[in-house]
Amino acid sequence: MSLPTPEQQRLEKGASREEDWRRWGPYLSERQWGTVREDYSASGDAWNHFPHEHARSRAYRWGEDGLLGISDRRCRLCFGLMLWNGQDNILKERLFGVTNPEGNHGEDAKEQWYYLDSTPTHSYMRGLYKYPQRAFPYEELLHHNAVRGKHEDEFELHDTDAFKDNRYFDVFVEYAKAGPEDILIRITVENRGVDAAPLTVLPKLWFRNTWSWGEVHGSTEAKPSLRAQDAQTVLAEHETLGSYFWRTEEEAPLLFTENETNTQALYGVPNATGLAKDGFHRAVIQGDASAVRLTHGTKAAANYRLLIPGGGRSVLRLRLCKTKDDKGAKAAFAGFDKIVESRRREADLFYATRIPSSLTEDERLVARQAYAGLLWSKQFYHFVVPSWMSGDPAQPAPPEGRGLVRNGDWSHFHANDVLSMPDKWEYPWFAAWDLAFHMLPMAKVDPDFAKSQLELLLREWFMHPSGQIPAYEWNFNDVNPPVHAWACWRVYKISGTKVSRDLDFLERCFQKLVVNFTWWVNRKDLNGKHIFAGGFLGLDNIGLFDRSKPLPCGHSLAQADGTAWMAFYCGSMLSMALELAQEKPAYENIASKFFEHFIQIVDAMNSLGEDGLWDEQDGFYYDRLLVERHASIPLRTRSLVGVIPLLAVEVLDESVINRLPGFKARLEWFLKTRPDLAKHVGSTTEGSGSEGRLLRLLSVPSKERLERLLKHVLDETEFLSEYGIRSLSQVHGREPYGLELNGTYYSIDYEPGESRSGLFGGNSNWRGPIWFPINYLLIEALERYHHFYGDSLKVELPTNSGHWTTLDKVSQELARRLSSLFVLDAKGHRPCFGKEHPHAQDPHWRDHVLFHEYFHGETGSGLGASHQTGWTALITRCLGILGRS
Repeated sequence: MSLPTPEQQRLEKGASREEDWRRWGPYLSERQWGTVREDYSASGDAWNHFPHEHARSRAYRWGEDGLLGISDRRCRLCFGLMLWNGQDNILKERLFGVTNPEGNHGEDAKEQWYYLDSTPTHSYMRGLYKYPQRAFPYEELLHHNAVRGKHEDEFELHDTDAFKDNRYFDVFVEYAKAGPEDILIRITVENRGVDAAPLTVLPKLWFRNTWSWGEVHGSTEAKPSLRAQDAQTVLAEHETLGSYFWRTEEEAPLLFTENETNTQALYGVPNATGLAKDGFHRAVIQGDASAVRLTHGTKAAANYRLLIPGGGRSVLRLRLCKTKDDKGAKAAFAGFDKIVESRRREADLFYATRIPSSLTEDERLVARQAYAGLLWSKQFYHFVVPSWMSGDPAQPAPPEGRGLVRNGDWSHFHANDVLSMPDKWEYPWFAAWDLAFHMLPMAKVDPDFAKSQLELLLREWFMHPSGQIPAYEWNFNDVNPPVHAWACWRVYKISGTKVSRDLDFLERCFQKLVVNFTWWVNRKDLNGKHIFAGGFLGLDNIGLFDRSKPLPCGHSLAQADGTAWMAFYCGSMLSMALELAQEKPAYENIASKFFEHFIQIVDAMNSLGEDGLWDEQDGFYYDRLLVERHASIPLRTRSLVGVIPLLAVEVLDESVINRLPGFKARLEWFLKTRPDLAKHVGSTTEGSGSEGRLLRLLSVPSKERLERLLKHVLDETEFLSEYGIRSLSQVHGREPYGLELNGTYYSIDYEPGESRSGLFGGNSNWRGPIWFPINYLLIEALERYHHFYGDSLKVELPTNSGHWTTLDKVSQELARRLSSLFVLDAKGHRPCFGKEHPHAQDPHWRDHVLFHEYFHGETGSGLGASHQTGWTALITRCLGILGRS
C-alpha cells in the first residue's frame, strides 16, 4: 500500500483537528454588490440598490469581494489584487459584469479569469486574470448589451478590441502555505504584447467591516487595525483572529485607508473621517494624496509601479503569517520559491491519485482545472435574516415591509459558513440542488468537506421548521428538485470503502431528510394521489408557463418531473434505510414505507388516461394541465420533464434483503396481497446455478416503456446531441408546441442557445441546451438499469442507426460526448470555446478551460455563467468513467 501524499496527510490532520489547514482559502466572493444580502431597498431591487458603481466606495454589511483573493474562513481578514493599466478610470479590484436588467440574457460577467489549480486544503492555489492594456470597455459592454434583444447573442469582452494585438497582461497569482497560517503569495505578470507597457499592481490586505453596524447579537465589534511596522511590514490585529504580519519582498510605498463608506461621494453627507473605502482609487488615479495615510488603517496596499517589457514578466512576492522573522525581509523570503514549487509538486502527487492515469494528458488537464474551479468556488456566506430585515442599530432603519419582498418567513435562518457556490460572480450564494451535485466530485478530493456541506443544509439554522430546504438567496421558498438524499447516499459510497464508510453521517442525514420528505408529501401532492406539483423545480423556462407562479386561469399542473423526482427521492431514501438497517434493524420499518411509497408513485404515473402521466400514443411522459370540472390536458412538450422519470430506478439485491427479516416479510406480504402494484416490481437472477442471486428492479418505466423512451432520448433528431442530451427535443424546432387558454396563446420551440424567453430573467435556458446535472443522473440511471437487465436489453445508439448496444455502453457514450465539450478535438479546438472565439487556438488561451452553466445544443459552446464549476465539475465523473472503460 502506497504512503499517503503530503496533501492527504494535511487533510487527515485537518479532519483530526491537529492542524487547521483549511482556515485560509479562496473564501472571498468575486461579487458582493447586487446581492440580496446587501439589498436594503423597499422593493427588493438588489441590482440597483447596490450597483457596481457603488462597490468601490460603499462598505458591505455581510461579506467582501475581491480579485482572485483569499480570506480566513470567517472573512475577517482578506487579501486580493488591485490593478491599474494607466488607462482605466477606476482601479480593477473586482470583476465587472452586466446586471440582470442590463444584459440581454440576464446578468453576465464580462471578464476573463481562470481557476487553474487548487488542493483541497488550499496548500497550493493558482489563478489567472487577463487584464487589457487599453482602457477597459465598460461603457461599450453596457451599451451593446442594452441594445441587443433576446434573439441576439450576448456582447462579450472578446467582441471588443480589449485584447487586440495581444496587448494585455496575464496576471497569475499563486498561494502556497508553508504552514496552516503561513501563506506565501507570488504574483507573476506577463506582458503578452510586443511593446513595453506600464502596470500598477497594488496587492491589498483589509479587514471586513464588522464594526460600523452597532451592537449586533448582543456585542459590539472592536475595530481592528493594520499598522506599518517598517517599509516592508504591516501588522494586522483583530480581537478574535489574532495578529498577523504581512510582508513584501521588495520595498514599495505602503498606503492605508479605512474600509468605510464614502458618504460624501455617494450621498453628499460629510465623512466621519477623511478616509474611506475608495481611498486607493482616489490616490492612484485621481492623485489625491489626502485620500490615504502612510501609517495605519483598516485597508492597506503596497503600491508597485511596473514597466514590463514586451514579452517580459515581473514577479512580486509577499507573505502573510502569524509570526514575524526578526532577521528582516531577506530572511523572510529565503527559500520562498522552493516552498512554492514544493507545494505545486505535492498538488501533482495528490491528483495523480485522484485522476485516472489512463486518461490522455489533455483529459487530465481538463479534470485538474475542473477540480480547481470547484475548490476555488468555496465562499464565506454570511446572512442572518432577522438582522437583515430589522436593520442595524447604528444605521438608518430599512423601509417597512421588507419581509414581504422575500424570505420574510425564514426568521430562523442564520448562515455564517463557508459554502460551495455555483459561481462566485453570477451566483455568489448557495443553491441547494447545485450544491448537492457539487459534492460528488468534491467527495473524490475532500470527502470530509463534502459530507459537512450536505449536513449543513439540513441543520436547524438552514432547514425551515416545516422541513423545507432553502432553495437559494433570491427566494428561499422556491422549490429545487429533491436531490439531496441522492447526494448524501452517493457521497457516503464515494467517500469510503465498504468496510470504512461513515454510517453515522448517513444516519444523521437520513433523519433530517425524513422531515424534508414529509414536507414534500404534505405540500406538493395536490390531491393525495401520488401525483406531485413541485413548482419550477430548477428547470426555469422549460415549460409553457412560469411554474413558480400560479398558473393561468387558476388551473393546476400534474408534473411528470415533480412526480418522478419524488419517486427518485423514495428510491434514495430506500437505499439509505436498507444500508442503515444492516446495523440497526429499527430502520427496516421505514425502508418498507419508502418501498411501498415508491411503488404507489410508479403506479400513479403509469396509469393510462387522465389519471396518469404516460402517453401511450407518443411513448413519453407529459405534464397534465388540470382544468377544473373538465378533462385534464396533456402538455405535449417533449423535454427533460418527460425524461426525468428514467432517473427513478433502484436495484434490490436479495442477498441484502435476506439479512433483513422484517423488511423481507413486509416485502413478500406486499407482493402477495397487492398484485395490482406488484406488477411494477421486476425480478431477475444475476449469475447462474447455486451462485445466482435474485435482483428486484424498482423503476418508473417498465422495460417496454424504457425502450420507447430511449428511442426519443437517443435520437439525434430529438434529444441526442454530439455533446450530450439536449433539454428539449429538436422536434419542437420543426413543430413548435402551443396551447390557447382563455384567449392567450402559450408556445414553446427549440432554442439550442441562449434563452429567447424572459422567464426567470432570461439568464438560463432549458429549451434546448445541454445541462450537466440531468445528463449525469441519466448516466448513473443507465448503469443501474444495466445492472439489472445486463446484455438482455439492447437499444439502438443512435436511434435508427442499426447499431445495437447495451445500456452500460450507452452510459459510457454519453460520458464521452459530455467530455468532448472540453477536450481538444482533431483540429486542436475545444468545442466549449465556441466557433467564433478569436483566441481559441492561442496557446495562452487554449489550455485555460472555462466550465459554463450549460452548453449550446448544436455547437457545444459554453453558455450562461462562465464559472459554473459546481455541477459542471461533474465532468470529472464523466472522465472517470472513460478512464475505467
